[in-house]
Amino acid sequence: MAPPARLEPTLGTVLIPIPSRDFDPTEVAVPWKVLAARGHTVRFATPDGLPGRADERMLTGRGLGIWKALLRADANALRAYAEMVASPEFTQPGRHSNPKLPTSTAVILPGGHAPGMKPYLESAVLQALVVAAFEQGRPVGAICHGAVLAARSRSADGRSVLHGRKTTALTRVLELTAWALTAPWLGNYYRTYPMTVQREVSAVLASPADFVAGPIAIARDSPSRLDAGFTRARRFLPVGALAGRCAPLRERLRHASRFHSTGPGRNDREEAVTESSVPSRRRFKR
Repeated sequence: MAPPARLEPTLGTVLIPIPSRDFDPTEVAVPWKVLAARGHTVRFATPDGLPGRADERMLTGRGLGIWKALLRADANALRAYAEMVASPEFTQPGRHSNPKLPTSTAVILPGGHAPGMKPYLESAVLQALVVAAFEQGRPVGAICHGAVLAARSRSADGRSVLHGRKTTALTRVLELTAWALTAPWLGNYYRTYPMTVQREVSAVLASPADFVAGPIAIARDSPSRLDAGFTRARRFLPVGALAGRCAPLRERLRHASRFHSTGPGRNDREEAVTESSVPSRRRFKR
């Protein structure tokens, strides 16, 4: 008997909505580079259909003082960002009001913490898009503050799309540490809102225990050190929040040969494919 034919990967189209300014360059450029390298089509969308601008401080480290090397985008992210901003998909984005979700296989919600992120996180248009993506069973990932956009996206029953799912996001410890290290001269640059990301996201979950913070951060991850990142995963289906540095997310995307267009199982509590900015051991829920 002839061996079964090998199934070829089904390539998808991934929508990445971003704000007009102040998004985190790592959290946009690294997923773009990995997805594009795997043959997926990536489409960007901005409020006005013009290319977005990353948080300049995260690119240059300006104003971060002695913490520059720790807090700014690293060399891998800077290279990916330089490639991304020259790509036709980035220079010719769609609009938030017309993101062409019906043709997109998956959605990624990147983050950032500077003031220009607020219109993005508070956008009723994007919240409706996230609800539609969840209801249609499309893979959705959110990085860092992108988890706030997911948390604020409410279904017809009034509950967040994250309700009943396990997730992670930017943790309280990391958010307040970055703020405390730079507050004497940058003020509330690292405090996008008075409420921390972890607190806001946890408030919409079915149980506080559904927020998985992960181990304490001790080092930054990298392409050669994936075990320094923390990831919550269910199959290949991202349904929650992917926070912080992106190397483990990159590796999961590299290995995900197909994006699934069906929703997660209905017989157990649904879990989010998540990545925390907490550098730690990678934990995948199979």
